[in-house]
Amino acid sequence: MSAPADVIDRLKTALGADGWSQDPDRLAPKLVEWRRRWSGNTPLLALPDTTAKVAAVVAICAEAGLAITPQGGNTGLVGGQIPQGEILLSTERLRAVRAADAFDDALVVEAGVTLAAAHEAALAAGRRFPLSLASEGSATIGGLISTNAGGTQVLRYGTMRDLVLGIEAVLPNGEVWNGLKRLRKDNTGYDLKHLLIGAEGTLGVITAASLKLFPILPSRAVAIVGLASPAKAIALLARAKDETGGALEAFELMGRVGVALAVKHLPGVREPLVEAHPWYVLIEAASGEPGAAEAALERLLARALEEGLIDDATLAQNATQAAAFWSLREGQSAAQNPEGACWKHDVSVPVSQIAAFMSDADVAVQRVAPGARIVAFGHVGDGNVHYNVLRPVDGSDAEHNDRREAGALAVHDIVARVGGSISAEHGLGVMKVGEALRYKSPTEIAAQRVVRAALDPHRIMNPRVLF
Repeated sequence: MSAPADVIDRLKTALGADGWSQDPDRLAPKLVEWRRRWSGNTPLLALPDTTAKVAAVVAICAEAGLAITPQGGNTGLVGGQIPQGEILLSTERLRAVRAADAFDDALVVEAGVTLAAAHEAALAAGRRFPLSLASEGSATIGGLISTNAGGTQVLRYGTMRDLVLGIEAVLPNGEVWNGLKRLRKDNTGYDLKHLLIGAEGTLGVITAASLKLFPILPSRAVAIVGLASPAKAIALLARAKDETGGALEAFELMGRVGVALAVKHLPGVREPLVEAHPWYVLIEAASGEPGAAEAALERLLARALEEGLIDDATLAQNATQAAAFWSLREGQSAAQNPEGACWKHDVSVPVSQIAAFMSDADVAVQRVAPGARIVAFGHVGDGNVHYNVLRPVDGSDAEHNDRREAGALAVHDIVARVGGSISAEHGLGVMKVGEALRYKSPTEIAAQRVVRAALDPHRIMNPRVLF
């Protein structure tokens, strides 16, 4: 429905002179997904700077039956943050760090705080917030919670769901729920925060959160190894867990194609090892005992080389070299952009099934798009594979895009067969709703619809997202 002029006027009044915009230049970057797969429109950009103003906006829209699309840092990859005529509610001005407590090991921040700013606030308190991903400078806490973000440290610390102690949110009727507790234990009925985590803005607008903090570990080591296959990488993962005694923080797999593209397209990125290898793994371990992580990785690499599990390895000698290794891993997505059309699949499978999944998916993709280039990488320590498919070197972007749905079906059918998920950390958004209906059980879908209808009976919150 179109937005009545009187409702827009009420929203402007509630937000104040600096709390809204209809300026096309101001709106433009918020109406396009960063890969330009989705673009949209909105009658009004709402820019509240307090929870009370968020509540006022939602209450007015609820009364008028006007739909809302919440947006954080606009780093989402499945289109759920791009409005199609809804009011666009940005949390970018909710930037306060409300508390940082080393005794509670808790950081309380508002939804518009970027992940990088949360890291800084934690460090200032002598602690660490461990969620880590490449878009930390623009991704915001509210968006990360709404999509249950993962990243590179899930192996040790879990997803965003595991790192949230409490939430403050505005529900679809405009009421504020203050659940900003700092408790590790609270067994008093349904845990509402877990409904909001991963709900992609469909059950309310997250305005603030209490996050778990952890000690800063003095011993940290980073290595890159070259090896022959994903199967050997999984064997190395099991060995690394045992060798480090729980100190393993990251175990990131990269294929040769992705590494070569990063060296080709990204400034300052170099080959990590003297010779090229079919596969690479970036390993990071950290310990509270000085020197323990370094010693553990040295033992691991020496034994793996001796037994032929890996073919080469190098251990970062300083923080600069460790950062260079991580730049190679974090540049995998950006390095694909100059190469033309690409199908991106964010999937998770049981760790034991990763090698089989990749082998079967490679065969299935070549049936759909002969000559396509597989760029597989990801957080293998937790089973999350970014299985991307670039068009053939001399292929057509349009032709490759036309095959996208068939390619996704082929890949996701294999994911389902091995007991995996078609969305590991990006969510469903508008991109994967149809596919989710294919793979989720009718019982699960019905239950989710009942929950949504109970909290948002008029479906004003991100109406095009989820079921």
